[in-house]
Amino acid sequence: MLKAEIILLKCRKRLMLQDEPVGAVYFPLTCMVSLLVTGDGGPRMEMATVGNEGVIGASELLQTQGAMGLNLVQIPGAALRIEADAFRNLINARPLIQKLINQHLYALMRQILYGAACNRIHSMEERCARWLLMTHDRAAWDTFPLTQEFLFHMLGVRRATVNVATGMLKRAGFIRYVRGRITVTDRPGLESAACDCYQAILRVYESVLPTAPKQI
Repeated sequence: MLKAEIILLKCRKRLMLQDEPVGAVYFPLTCMVSLLVTGDGGPRMEMATVGNEGVIGASELLQTQGAMGLNLVQIPGAALRIEADAFRNLINARPLIQKLINQHLYALMRQILYGAACNRIHSMEERCARWLLMTHDRAAWDTFPLTQEFLFHMLGVRRATVNVATGMLKRAGFIRYVRGRITVTDRPGLESAACDCYQAILRVYESVLPTAPKQI
């Protein structure tokens, strides 16, 4: 019998810690999860995000590896949770699921690679716009919770740098920020402010996961 349940995940909930064994996999339904890495007690930095197009912990579980990073709920919502042993049995019974998981892993790795390059060559405003667009895609609504403290941790920069970037996007009328909540007020404008990495990541997901929505 498949041990699966739909659970509600709160913002900042830690699903898995970096390098620790994976006890269950999570399929986000309405939530969004950030994959963060740390090193030698250093600051956390987001490497990728996963929404309802993907899965958390499946690849590591199948390879008997620890979690790739700290998996932190960024946007609260529902997820399908399947215990590790039950998920292994499911994979053995339905090999096609493993193929889909491998396709998602490929797209996730490409997202990480684009993100690493983006952090080196693009402006903070472009990076911030890209990050907000990807969050907006997965949030499925225009307003979502986000503090500037959380944003500068995600982007790996100083608070003042994030303040300048978000301030530029606000003055352009692309976003609104009130009491820890961001509202995307001009989606086309925000896309025009983002670097090419956003569209490149979209194309990867569309080619690898054809059933995914146009916006991730």
